[in-house]
Amino acid sequence: MDQATLADLIDGKLPWHQLKEVLSGTKDIDRFDLYLEVMQSRVAFPEKILLPLAEHLYVVSSGDGRRLVKCDCGYEFGPLERNWKESAAVLVRDSEELLEEIYDPWHRCDPAWMELREFYCPGCWSLLELEAVPPGYPVIFDFRPDIDTFYREYLGREPE
Repeated sequence: MDQATLADLIDGKLPWHQLKEVLSGTKDIDRFDLYLEVMQSRVAFPEKILLPLAEHLYVVSSGDGRRLVKCDCGYEFGPLERNWKESAAVLVRDSEELLEEIYDPWHRCDPAWMELREFYCPGCWSLLELEAVPPGYPVIFDFRPDIDTFYREYLGREPE
């Protein structure tokens, strides 16, 4: 697969017949590296992307051995070991008024039982995550990837 095809795959622009071929075909050994190249070309920050964390979010190498979470726009959420959501802008939809902005009465939750937390990047205001949790529930730390093991065991090399 070439870089242009992978970029179209990421953007959801591949025609169905080509998408089906990519999904059911043998995966290229260098696809992850190619994916990182495409994503790196789309961001303005100089730090090397080690791993995509979520849509718009990446784990990057700071150059001094630290690993940071950054957004597409370059906003830095802090070290990988800390929950990036602690540095995000948050809108908590915990009232009928806030819920009715996006949901009709038949499709919204009861704010006495559940609140919706929308996490936004303070740099570009991209919606990064949505949590549906009981009121007062702690902010969820989704996961912390084991980058060293992934690079060593799957890619056969050390991360940079």
